[in-house]
Amino acid sequence: MSAAPLTVGVTGASGFIGSALCAALAASGDGVRRFARGRAASPGEIAWDPARGRLDPAALEGLDAVVHLSGASLDGPRWTAARKRELVQSRVGSTATLARAIGSCSRPPRVLVSGSAVGWYGDRGDEPLDESSAPGGGFLAGMAHDWEAAAAPAAAAGVRVVHPRTGLVLARQGGVLAALERPFALGLGGPLAGGRAWWSWIALGDLLRAIGFALRDERLRGPFNAVSPAPVRQGEFARALGAALHRPAFAPAPAFALRILLGRERADEMLLAGQRAAPAVLLAAGFSFASPALGPYLDLLYGRSSGAR
Repeated sequence: MSAAPLTVGVTGASGFIGSALCAALAASGDGVRRFARGRAASPGEIAWDPARGRLDPAALEGLDAVVHLSGASLDGPRWTAARKRELVQSRVGSTATLARAIGSCSRPPRVLVSGSAVGWYGDRGDEPLDESSAPGGGFLAGMAHDWEAAAAPAAAAGVRVVHPRTGLVLARQGGVLAALERPFALGLGGPLAGGRAWWSWIALGDLLRAIGFALRDERLRGPFNAVSPAPVRQGEFARALGAALHRPAFAPAPAFALRILLGRERADEMLLAGQRAAPAVLLAAGFSFASPALGPYLDLLYGRSSGAR
């Protein structure tokens, strides 16, 4: 496993995870080249148009690796047919564009870390899941399956392709905590539909380290679960967040109310479905989590230590 600096192209570089990854890569001494939709705004950026399937393979020359994080947010508008097409295109279509360009390079990057999600497993109840588990059903599972499959042209060109199946990414600057912090601070947090669904989560810092690990460790190929080794039920998540904020977490949200608010499919798949996923591949490769337990991590995030991320 090489420790030499890498030149890494990053899609989705302005997003919650992408911006943090670019900062972490730069801090470790790696070179970063951001992908930009349309024209490149500054030297070193890589122009592409994933909506139209446009990316010049020559623009990828000189990259050692690519991390592909581009994708429209699952939050926002209801999941109409048009919205679901947008979600799929932003993930599957952009991956296909990138993988085709990589496959056409005269000197392609050595590794492509192409995003995925634990939604690949669908709603699995209490079933323990690792990377050998079968795929699930539903819209998110089908999209994640096609998202991973779209990277095939890069793998066919001999590029090592890795898919982090990411769980809920926890940090105060974005993601699920940014959405939950205010209602919980007001004492309005609590279990969703009884709180029994398993939530697989990962600290942002551990996710960034796992991506860096995947960039350099040539043993990693295919999917790995980018989740903490200690998933929790949603009710336990609510209690831990309430405790970290010194607020009660008893206000229940019944399933029917969530379905009215968000639409049945979106509520069922995003909030009420559960995946009890384990990071078997990462642990077998020797990766060590800095924040494996939810309660202590949330305590650190909310003021008991300035070192948490």
